[in-house]
Amino acid sequence: MDIEQTRFNMIEQQIRPWGVSDPALLTLLTVVKREQFVPEYVRALAFADTELPLPDGQNMLPPKTEARLVQALALAPHEHVLQIGTGSGHVAALLAHCAAQVISVEISPVLLRFAHANLARSGIHNVELVQGNAAQGWPGQYDAICLCASLPVIPRTLLDQLKIGGRLVVFIGEAPVMQAQCITRRTQHDYTTLSLFETLVTPLMLATQPSHFIF
Repeated sequence: MDIEQTRFNMIEQQIRPWGVSDPALLTLLTVVKREQFVPEYVRALAFADTELPLPDGQNMLPPKTEARLVQALALAPHEHVLQIGTGSGHVAALLAHCAAQVISVEISPVLLRFAHANLARSGIHNVELVQGNAAQGWPGQYDAICLCASLPVIPRTLLDQLKIGGRLVVFIGEAPVMQAQCITRRTQHDYTTLSLFETLVTPLMLATQPSHFIF
């Protein structure tokens, strides 16, 4: 397999036609080697337009979905980012190239070790990996928050951790249809929501569940 040709095809046939037009991000996708972030036994599928299995029963988002999330955040080089759901470490690597610092929280110690090895192999040094449950957010204030699994509802604590002008990208809803959204904190109490696309992704472990009681 000609890896560079396959990477080119991924970008030109999957990612660019799906609304990813940021030239810096498209170039970055040739720099951050996606095949270095997938398990060995599915490496031949690294550029396929599909979710890929990860250790501990989790999944890696398709390439075009990852790219749309990163593009929506529109990161600046000075910004600090919280990622919830480290997964393979690939999204963390993309974010790290666009921002000053990334804190990436993963609940699975197996996945955290996998991501750590992948990031080290790729020479990424501005990602702090943390094991923990960030379903309600993570201490601190952030310019951007990237959530790589779905939530049935958005916890208020997560919104409160955005700085003014901060952006949150998140998958909201329950199967069979979820919506990717970018939420921007305009003022202390006001937020705007931009719907990006519909999809179906793995739910975040230990996410807050909506009440189904009727009063």
